Amino acid sequence: MGSKPWLHPAPTYQTLETYWDSDEDAPGPRCGHTLTAVAATKTHGPRLILFGGATAIEGGASSSAPGIRLAGVTNSVHSYDVLTRKWTRIRPAGEPPSLRAAHAAAAVGTMVVFQGGIGPAGHSTDDLYVLDLTNDKFKWHRVVVQGQGPGPRYGHVIDLVAQRYLVTVSGNDGKRVLSDAWALDTGQKPYAWQRLSPEGERPSARMYATASALSDGMFLLCGGRDSSGAPVADAYGLFMHRNGQWEWTLAPGVSPSPRYQHAAVFVGARLHVTGGTLRGGRAIEGEAAVAVLDTAAGVWLDRNGIVTSSRNTKGHAEYDPSLELMRRCRHASASVGVRIYIYGGLRGDMLLDDFLVAENSPFQSDTNSPILASERASYLSSPRFNQPNLSSFGTTASDDGLEFFSSGGMSMDKNSMEKLREASAAEAEAANAVWQAAQAASAVPAEETSVSDDNSPAAETASDASDNEADVRLHSRAVVVAKEAVGNLGGMVRQLSLDQFENESRRMIPFNNDLSYPTKKFARQKSPQGLHKKVISTLLRPRNWKAPANRRFFLDSYEVGELCYAAEQIFMQEPTVLQLKAPVKVFGDLHGQFGDLMRLFDEYGFPSTAGDITYIDYLFLGDYVDRGQHSLETITLLLALKIEYPENVHLIRGNHEAADINALFGFRIECIERMGENDGIWAWTRFNQLFNHLPLAALIEKKIICMHGGIGRSIHSVEQIEKLERPITMDAGSIVLMDLLWSDPTENDSIEGLRPNARGPGLVSFGPDRVTDFCKKNKLQLIIRAHECVMDGFERFAQGQLITLFSATNYCGTANNAGAILVVGRGLVIVPKLIHPLPPPIRSPETSPERVADDTWMQELNIQRPPTPTRGRPQPDLDRSSLAYI
Repeated sequence: MGSKPWLHPAPTYQTLETYWDSDEDAPGPRCGHTLTAVAATKTHGPRLILFGGATAIEGGASSSAPGIRLAGVTNSVHSYDVLTRKWTRIRPAGEPPSLRAAHAAAAVGTMVVFQGGIGPAGHSTDDLYVLDLTNDKFKWHRVVVQGQGPGPRYGHVIDLVAQRYLVTVSGNDGKRVLSDAWALDTGQKPYAWQRLSPEGERPSARMYATASALSDGMFLLCGGRDSSGAPVADAYGLFMHRNGQWEWTLAPGVSPSPRYQHAAVFVGARLHVTGGTLRGGRAIEGEAAVAVLDTAAGVWLDRNGIVTSSRNTKGHAEYDPSLELMRRCRHASASVGVRIYIYGGLRGDMLLDDFLVAENSPFQSDTNSPILASERASYLSSPRFNQPNLSSFGTTASDDGLEFFSSGGMSMDKNSMEKLREASAAEAEAANAVWQAAQAASAVPAEETSVSDDNSPAAETASDASDNEADVRLHSRAVVVAKEAVGNLGGMVRQLSLDQFENESRRMIPFNNDLSYPTKKFARQKSPQGLHKKVISTLLRPRNWKAPANRRFFLDSYEVGELCYAAEQIFMQEPTVLQLKAPVKVFGDLHGQFGDLMRLFDEYGFPSTAGDITYIDYLFLGDYVDRGQHSLETITLLLALKIEYPENVHLIRGNHEAADINALFGFRIECIERMGENDGIWAWTRFNQLFNHLPLAALIEKKIICMHGGIGRSIHSVEQIEKLERPITMDAGSIVLMDLLWSDPTENDSIEGLRPNARGPGLVSFGPDRVTDFCKKNKLQLIIRAHECVMDGFERFAQGQLITLFSATNYCGTANNAGAILVVGRGLVIVPKLIHPLPPPIRSPETSPERVADDTWMQELNIQRPPTPTRGRPQPDLDRSSLAYI
C-alpha cells in the first residue's frame, strides 16, 4: 500500500438498512438536498436532518430533449435517529423556507441554518432560516439580518467557523459564477453580513463546491465547477487571524480527480470526499470516487493510499460493487462520531434513495466487528459539529428572529437535581470532537499501546522501592469546615470519621531499595517589573478577596502574554511526568471558582512565606478554567505562584486546558467580556498556547500517581505518559492523551473491565481490575485523579487504590457538593480536608454579591452547556441505551 502506516486510506462505504413507520416518513429518492448532523438534546440522541431537494427529474434517456431537469422540489424535513436507525418526517411550527434545492445548510448546536437555493419560483432569497430542534417543539425562525447580504444564489456553501462565524462562499446568482466570501458574526447583534477581503491566493469563481469547517477554525473549500463549466481539483483553506484579517491558503497534495456536485465532510482532521461529476455530467468512477484529504499530513488518499497523480477513470481495474455504489452526484453527506453517512443523489438519470455509511479509519472503531454487523456495534458516537458562541446566538425566539438565552431561575431544588441527572449532550459532543481529531492525527498504531512483559523497559519505569518504606494510606478521619462556617464562625473546623460520609465510599465493595529521581533545579523566571508579584499581591487574599464590581480584569493582554511566557519557560524545563516528594497538598478541579480556592487557602493554608509554602508543595490536577465566573483570576494566580515558587507549586493539564473545549464552556466568553474583543481573543489564544506545555501527570514518592482523568484502555505504564512530547495539542495527541485527560472509573467496584463512557464515543470507563493491574505493574499504591464532581469532594474506588478529587463546591450552581483537597504527609498518610458550599444570601444580594453573580453566570452557562452529571447520579435511559459494552 502506497501509504505510511498511520495514513489510513479512504474507507469503503456500505448500504445501511433503516426504518420508518409510514411511507411519508421515508425521505424517498431525491438529490440536491442537504444532510446535517445535529447534536443530542435532553430528549433526543444525535440526529441527521435532511431538508429540501428535488424528488423527481424530467428528461433523460426517455426524452427527446437533451439533458435532465430537476422537478418535484420540496421543503420537507426528515429526521434520522442515529440510535434507532429510524426516519421520521417532522413538521416544525412557524413559516418554513420556500421549496428549494441546491441550497446550503450548517449545524449550529441543536439548530440547523439554511440559506439560498433555487426552486420553482426561481432563486430563493438570501434570508437565513433556522430550524430549532432544541426541544420537542420544533420550530422555524427567520433571522433578521441588517444591511446588504450575499444575495440570492444557489450551488454555494456555508458552515460555522471558529465556533462563531457563519461563512458562505461562491455559488451562482443566475447571472454569473461567484468567488466572493461573506461572514456573519453569531455573537454580535444586530446580525449583519460582512463581505470578506481575504489575503493570500484566492480560489477561482466556482459553484457546486463543498465546504466544511475544522474544529480549529479552518474553513475548507473543495472542488467545484468554474465559470467555463470545467470541474476543478483544488482545495483552499480560509481562516481568520487574531487581528480579524481573513486569509486564503492553498491546500497541499494531489487530488484524485477534479469534481463538482460531490459531497464532503470532516471527521477529525480528515475531509471525506465522495462522488461527483466531470465535464459534461460524466460521473467520477473507480478509485477516484472515494477520497480523503488528510489536513494534518497534507496529503490526499484514496483506498490504495497516498495519491500522487489524478486518476479519474476505472481503467482496467476489476469491477468493484462498493465503488459502483459511489458513482453518484448531487448527494449529501454528514458525519456522526467516526462515521460518515451519505443519502441519495443522482446516478445518470436515476434518483437514488439509498443510505450509505463508512468509518473514518479502522483504528477509530470502538469494536472489532464489522460496521453493520449488529446493533451492539452501532452508533456509539455523537455528531461532529462546530459549537457556536451560543451565549449570543440563542434558541429562544421573538417575532422578529432569534434572541439571547434567558437566564431564567435556577435554585437548588428537585428540578436542579434533575438537571444534573441528565447526561450532558454538549460536553459529550465536545469530547467527541476532540476524540475524532486526536484519533485522525494519531501516528501511533493501536498495538503500540499494549504493555510489554515484566522485563520490558516499560515495566522498569516504576520504582524499586523496598517493602520496609512507608505505605500509602488514607487517614481514618477527614478535616471538615462546618457548613455554617461563614462570617464570625469561619474558624470552626471539625474532624469526621470516613464512615460518616454518605457518598464517599459508595463505589467500593466491602471485603474481609529506592533510586531517587534527580531533582531538577529551576531558576526563577523573572517577569517584567515583577508582574507575577503584582498578580500575587492583587489576588492572593484568602480572607478578604472580593470580585471586581465592574467585572473588568486587572491585566491587559500584554501582561497576560508576559506572564504566560515566564511560566512557559518553566514548564518547558519540566518533565511530562513530575517527580515530587511528600508532603504535598493536592487540589482537584477548580473550574474558575476562585472564591472556593481562596476559602481552601484560608482554611488549610496558602502558598506564601507567610503561609506554608516553606514545608509543603502544592499540586493542582487541571481544569482551572470554564464553568465558573473567575477563570482569569484562577489561572493567572496559579501561573504567578508557579513563577514565584517554581519548585514548590506544580500544575498539570486537565481536559479543559484545550482550545476546543474552553471555547465552548465559558473561558473564551469570559476573556472577551472582561478584556474586550481583541485583547480577550488574543489572551485566550495565548493561554491555550501555554496549556500545550503543561505537564501531564505527577508521581509522589514514586508510590502515588496523580493525573486529571484516568488510565482508560491504553495506559499500562508510566513510561507511556513520559513518552508524550510537549507542546502537544488535543488534535495531535494520541489515544494515551485522550485516556489520560478524559477517562473515568466505572460506576462502582462491581463493574470491571472497560465500558463506554457517556461523555462521548471513543471514551471509556475503566474498572477496578484495570486500577489494580496498573498499580501492580508500576509498583504504585494509589492513583489520585480529578475530572468528576463527587458529592463529598473526594471518593474512593477500587478498594481505595484510586481517589477522585474535586475542589469546587456546588458545581455549576446546582450540585450542592462539597469541595476537598488531599494532604499527603511525609509518612504518606493522606488526610482529606473539605469545605461545604456557601449558603445563599440571607438578607439581600449585597450580603454575598459574588455568590449572586456566580449563580447568574452559571445559570446562563448551564442552559447553553449542561454540566456533566455529578458522580453517582443516575443517568437517563437514553444514554444507557445508546452505548454498547466494549
